[in-house]
Amino acid sequence: MAFDSLSERLNKAMRDVAGKGTLSDANMEDMLKEVRLALLEADVNYRIVKQFLDEIREKARGEDVLNSVEPGQQLVKIVHDQIIELLGSEDAEIHFKEEGITTIMMVGLQGTGKTTSAAKIAKIFKEKNNRKVLMIAADVIRPAAIEQLQTLGREIDVDVYTLGPEKSAKETVGRGMIHARENGYDTVIIDTAGRLHIDEELMDELRIINVNVEPDEILLTVDAMTGQDIVNVARAFAEALPLTGLVVTKFDGDSRGGGVLSVKKITGVPVKFVGEGEKIDDMSVFHPDRMADRILGMGDIVSLVERAQEKMDLEETEKMAERMLSGQFTMDDMLKQFEQIQKLGPLSGIMKMLPGMNQYAGLLDEAKAGDAMKHTKAIIQSMTPYERAHPEKLRGTMKKRIAKGSGTTVNEVNKLINQFSRVKKQIDQLGALNRSGSLNEESLEKMMNNVQNQMDDPRLQQQMKELQARNKKFRF
Repeated sequence: MAFDSLSERLNKAMRDVAGKGTLSDANMEDMLKEVRLALLEADVNYRIVKQFLDEIREKARGEDVLNSVEPGQQLVKIVHDQIIELLGSEDAEIHFKEEGITTIMMVGLQGTGKTTSAAKIAKIFKEKNNRKVLMIAADVIRPAAIEQLQTLGREIDVDVYTLGPEKSAKETVGRGMIHARENGYDTVIIDTAGRLHIDEELMDELRIINVNVEPDEILLTVDAMTGQDIVNVARAFAEALPLTGLVVTKFDGDSRGGGVLSVKKITGVPVKFVGEGEKIDDMSVFHPDRMADRILGMGDIVSLVERAQEKMDLEETEKMAERMLSGQFTMDDMLKQFEQIQKLGPLSGIMKMLPGMNQYAGLLDEAKAGDAMKHTKAIIQSMTPYERAHPEKLRGTMKKRIAKGSGTTVNEVNKLINQFSRVKKQIDQLGALNRSGSLNEESLEKMMNNVQNQMDDPRLQQQMKELQARNKKFRF
C-alpha cells in the first residue's frame, strides 16, 4: 500500500524518541533528521518537507511539551497532528443538496481509472447515502469507455445514460441532465473524456460541460503510482476548472505516497476518495486522521469496524461471541472465523489497521498466508461434526483420513489441533471471567497486554525476520 515505506521509517523514528525520558534539541534533531529522510524518500515535495519540520520544531519547543511527563510521546502527537494537517485537517465530504440534483463531474487523464472510479463512487452513494444515482457516459472519444460504464452500471444496479459515441459530450450531458430531472434522480455522476496528456482540446471540452452544468463537485482522478506528478496534474486541472477534490486510485500499490502528502498543501485540493483494489467495492472515503494513524503505526480500528459491519455477517458473529463467552468453542467456530476474516480482505491490510501490528504486516507473505488458510479450512472441512467438536479425541487413523481428505499431512493436522487448543484455552479464560462477573476493561487490557508483550519480544521479532529471510511459511 502507499505509505508503507514511509510508515516503516517514521515508526522507527517515533519509537526511538517516544522512549526518551527527556527531550533535548539533540535527540529531537536526530528524530527530525530521520523524518526528513523518510519524507524525501517517499517523494514528498522538498518545500513541504522543510515547512513540515519547521512547524514541528516550533511546536515541540513549546513549554507544554518540554515540561510534560512524557515529552517523547508529546512529540509523537505533534508529528501525528502535522501529518493530518498535511493530508487535510477535516474530512472532505460530499455535500448533497437537500432539494434538486447533486451533480458530480469526474475528470482526469486516460489510464487513471476514472470510469471505474465513477462506478465505485456511485455504489457508495447508492448504498451508504441512499441516493438515486444516474451515471452519464460523456466519454464519447472512447466507445469502450461507454460500454465499460454500462457494464459496471449493470453490476451495481445503477442506471447509465448515453447517446452513443456519435453525439457530442455537450449534447449527451445536456440531455442526460434533462433525463435525470424527469425521472427523479437526485445524484448524477458525469464520466468525462480523458487524454494521454493535458491539452487544450480536452480542457475546452471540460470547461464547456462545467459552464453548462455548473456541477456541485469536480473530482479529479489521479494514479497514486505517478508520485509527484499527482501535484503537477492537479495543478494543471485546478487552473482550468474549479476542482473540489481528488480521487486517488491504485492506493494499494507500492507507491511511496509523497504526491498524496504534497497535493493538498500545494494545490489546496483535498483527497476525497481512495481506491484500494480492482473490485467494485474497493473504494473508500478518505479520512486524514485515520490515514495519519496508519502511517504512524497506530492502526485504524474505526475503518476496520466499518469494513466489518459492511462485509461480515454480524448476526452470526454475535451468536459466535455468545457461544465463546459461554465456554463453547469448536472447530466449526474457527472455520466460520476464517470465512469472516477472508471477507475483510488481505491479512496484511487487516494487520495495518490494528494498533501495534503495522510493523509485522511486511513480514507476512500474503500468498503463503492465503494458502495456509485454505489448507486449514480444508482440514476442518474433512472432519466429521463430532471430530470438529472434540478434536482432542482424534486418533492416528482419524488424522490420516483427515490429512488425505484435505490434501495435507498428518503433521499439518496436528499443528492445527495444537493451534486450536491454544486459542480455546484463551477463549475459555475469557468465558470464565465473563461467567464469574470479572470480565471488565482491566482484565481485557491485561490479556491484550500479554499478547502485545509476546509480539514485542525481540526474540520473536528476530525469529520472524529469519523465517522471512529463509522464505519459510509464516502463519499469523
